[in-house]
Amino acid sequence: MLRVGSCQLKRVTESHAPIKGGMFRAAVLFAPSYCISLVPARGRVFRRCALTLSLSFVNSNASPCGKLNRSVYEVLFPVKVCSCVAGNKMVGSVDALNEDLRINGAVEPLPEDFDATALVIDPVPSAVVDNGIVKEETQINKGKEKREIVLGRNIHTMCLEVTEPDADDEVTGDREAHMASVLARYKRALTERTKHHLGYPYNLDFDYGALSQLQHFSINNLGDPFIESNYGVHSRQFEVGVLDWFARLWELEKNEYWGYITNCGTEGNLHGILVGREVFPDGILYASRESHYSVFKAGRMYRMECVKVDTLWSGEIDCDDFKAKLLSHQDKPAIVNVNIGTTVKGAVDDLDLVIKKLEEAGFSHDKFYIHCDGALFGLMMPFVKRAPKVTFKKPIGSVSVSGHKFVGCPMPCGVQVTRLEYVNALSRDVEYLASRDATIMGSRNGHAPIFLWYTLNRKGYRGFQKEVQKCLRNAHYFKDHLVEAGIGAMLNELSSTVVFERPHDEEFIRKWQLACKGNIAHVVVMPNITIEKLDDFLNELLQKRATWFQDGKYQPYCIASDVGEKNCLCALHK
Repeated sequence: MLRVGSCQLKRVTESHAPIKGGMFRAAVLFAPSYCISLVPARGRVFRRCALTLSLSFVNSNASPCGKLNRSVYEVLFPVKVCSCVAGNKMVGSVDALNEDLRINGAVEPLPEDFDATALVIDPVPSAVVDNGIVKEETQINKGKEKREIVLGRNIHTMCLEVTEPDADDEVTGDREAHMASVLARYKRALTERTKHHLGYPYNLDFDYGALSQLQHFSINNLGDPFIESNYGVHSRQFEVGVLDWFARLWELEKNEYWGYITNCGTEGNLHGILVGREVFPDGILYASRESHYSVFKAGRMYRMECVKVDTLWSGEIDCDDFKAKLLSHQDKPAIVNVNIGTTVKGAVDDLDLVIKKLEEAGFSHDKFYIHCDGALFGLMMPFVKRAPKVTFKKPIGSVSVSGHKFVGCPMPCGVQVTRLEYVNALSRDVEYLASRDATIMGSRNGHAPIFLWYTLNRKGYRGFQKEVQKCLRNAHYFKDHLVEAGIGAMLNELSSTVVFERPHDEEFIRKWQLACKGNIAHVVVMPNITIEKLDDFLNELLQKRATWFQDGKYQPYCIASDVGEKNCLCALHK
């Protein structure tokens, strides 16, 4: 045990007697500041506070204990906790009996068997690249066999075991202190990963502190959003308000639409295609090759015949190939997936041209069903000048968007809207719920509609328009600077997804969480992506490229087949 003034520092794994009186236990990580989570003695009910205590420790050899990074300790000391409510956050302060926390007297050294190198494994292990192949190994739980981690097939980089509490845990509070330290480390890891997030379309610029008061309730919107069930802890009033907002956006009257808040964008696609299959049981599913994988998953789940349509280099559906394939299957109805922003290139299929090709191939409006996958750009398109409209005034059957992408929501969710006349084929009475159900899932997250309602009310149409313009402006800035730096890049006209040469370093890809496919990678410019962050990424990328290409062993990837020759800056097309 290490004594520091009036404090005692000891390993969490050591056993000890219950703390008495006003002594509190805290899980501490060695760092410039120590994250303290207090647990009261004798199991008394007490609101834990997030506290920061700056200490300066030295060991018996006067070398900084800061070298014992990430080792978990307990610090036992008499404290007085002063807490108050500021906004929605609990604020605490520590008065360590007016001690200056400097070393007093002799220092008792740490145990001889203490291993200062026994650090907590990072959530993402470092990568080792050998001839372009990523090879990794990490040890899962000491004493067990090593597990090979292969990029793309990552099983466990770290396992947080669930163990049974000790018999005296309620008295000692050991488990509470340990879990507090685990959560503190996890929060720091999330904070760090959020700083380097560029490759996936999530808006991380949100603040829902005002909704924390609702986290004590199990809110479940099971069943039909428009028919209340016997379960009274729901948020249907918020859900219907959100659905009405999107129905207005897509020009569908209240008495003509049906929809619900889904658990993710994939569920919206599954539901939209399911409605199409119910309307046309023998219909053929048509989708471009660059459609989201959930579209093809729906085809497999519903045992539908699926025809993949070629795409242009921009990622947009090739309508000439689409028409040719329609003509080969004129005897069966068409269920068509139209992309309002493809996954990798952010390409927007021309909805009007798709409808025109259907009509030219002899498909009347009662012989086809169109689902619009607008996961990201479905909410951006209405605010882009000169962009083609996604509207139910056109012969479409359904539209889905993700709520956790452009809107910005801390949990995955989405919105699915279809025509009321179509949903009757799916809807069934459920006596257990005292309601009807036409959704994919049973229980549905009742918190998600409240988060969406809150954001839609705060931002409104004008707020979203400003954010869309900012994203498009920053995307053009980033693309132009990539090209100026000699890096091949492409940006579709209606998109904020910038496609460019895949970096040669897998560790760099993982650091910035880039989404890659073949020789290309992309950055999705969302409202939380600032010019400063884009500059930081570009500066680091240029430094890395200078290292990769300095000896001529590696060359920039050719991306002409992915984005067209005019957007490729490899040695052949420069």
